[in-house]
Amino acid sequence: MRRLELVSRDVHRIALAGNDLDFVLLRKRGRRGVGLRVDASGLTVSAPLAVPLTKIEALIRNSERWVTRKIAEWGTKRVPEASWSEGAELPYLGGSLVLRLSTAGRAKVELGAGELHVAVPSREPDVVKRAVVAWYKKAALAHLAQRAFALARLGGITPPRVRLSSAMARWGSCDSHGEVRLTWRLVKAPPELVDYVVCHELAHLRHMDHSRAFWNEVERLCPGHRRLRAALDASDHLYRSF
Repeated sequence: MRRLELVSRDVHRIALAGNDLDFVLLRKRGRRGVGLRVDASGLTVSAPLAVPLTKIEALIRNSERWVTRKIAEWGTKRVPEASWSEGAELPYLGGSLVLRLSTAGRAKVELGAGELHVAVPSREPDVVKRAVVAWYKKAALAHLAQRAFALARLGGITPPRVRLSSAMARWGSCDSHGEVRLTWRLVKAPPELVDYVVCHELAHLRHMDHSRAFWNEVERLCPGHRRLRAALDASDHLYRSF
C-alpha cells in the first residue's frame, strides 16, 4: 500500500461540548477523505490538502458525541480531587508541595523548602486555586522552556519556541512551523517523564508523523523512552486533578 506523504502538522482549537479542545491536523498528500482518531494524546484529524478547515471543524462538531465519548473513555482513570486548604499536598515535579496559606491584600505565591506559601485576600477555594494555578503556569513555562532548550541542544536540534497550553488530554503538540506547545500540568510529573514528553515533541520537529523514523528519533533523544511512556500512561491521571 502506498504511503501517504505528510505535508503539514498543525494544532487547532475548537469549542466542543462546552469546552475548548485542541486537536492535531495532519495534511496528507493523496489522502481521499477526512479521518478522526482519539487516543491517549487526544484528537488527531487526517485530511487531504484541499479540504478547508471550516469543513473539518464541521465534521468534528457532527461527531461531537463520538469524540467526547472516546476522550472520556481514555480518561476513565480516577482523578484525585484537589484540596485547597491549609496543609494540602500538591503534585510538583514528581514530589509534593505542602500548601501554606496566609492572608494578604494581594495574591502572592512563593516556593520554599517543599512548601508553597500562598498569601491571598480570601481562603475561599476558588481564590486559592486561582493563585496556585497562576504560579504553576509561570513555573511550568520556565521549567519546560529550559528543558526544551537543553534537550534540543543536546540532540543537535534548533531549540524551538515553547508555549503553554491548558490541555487535559494532550501533554504536548508540535506544528509544522516548529513551535512546541506543552500543557502546564506536565510540571506535576517526575522530571524524567517531563523530559520524555519534551523529547517526543522535539522528535516531531524532524518527523511530523509517528513513523518508525519518528520513534527512532525519540529513542535517540530519550533512551529507554518506552519505559517512560508506559510510566506516564499509568500515572497521567494523577496530574489532572486541577
